[in-house]
Amino acid sequence: MKKKVFVLSLILFIAAFSFTACMKKDVAMKQAQPFGSEADIAYSQALWEVLTQAKLVGPDRIRALPYEGMEPHGVILEQLSTMVEVNGLAGIVYVKANYMGEGMTRSKVVNDPESFLGAVTVMFKRETGYDPENQDWFWVKYKADGSLHANPKGALLAGRVAKGMDKGCIACHQDAEGGDFLFNNTASHLD
Repeated sequence: MKKKVFVLSLILFIAAFSFTACMKKDVAMKQAQPFGSEADIAYSQALWEVLTQAKLVGPDRIRALPYEGMEPHGVILEQLSTMVEVNGLAGIVYVKANYMGEGMTRSKVVNDPESFLGAVTVMFKRETGYDPENQDWFWVKYKADGSLHANPKGALLAGRVAKGMDKGCIACHQDAEGGDFLFNNTASHLD
């Protein structure tokens, strides 16, 4: 009987230890993830408010000439860039409206943009030191209503999105010419 109690106690101890180790690993992974934190989500909400006030997003947004895009952004895109201030920090922002759908054309976007808006992707230049390896960009992928898209694992796409990963915002944009992480820098001619 003592042997059965000992074996059962040992099994319970190992199970509890394994469960605790898995929980610690899960917590460590969530803490180590470079995006989707509570701070990133709060910052993305403050940014959305600023973008709405500046009429860069939302139903009353300023419209730009649509152009042909490519995945993952959308078949047709519109892009605006300007300076905005978020939480007391002024920085340049690039706002890209991503239009998707069967048989997508620029004229469909012009005539009925809200029906085809799949996402709004944003790059905002944060303070020096925020993410120096990646030019201090804050990345975010919004739904049309300002809520956040999530990756397949459920992580919300705001912050240093996919930093250190093989795929995602930073991995793709680090290949942009000029080292500025911008593929379509419409303001570069102003320098």
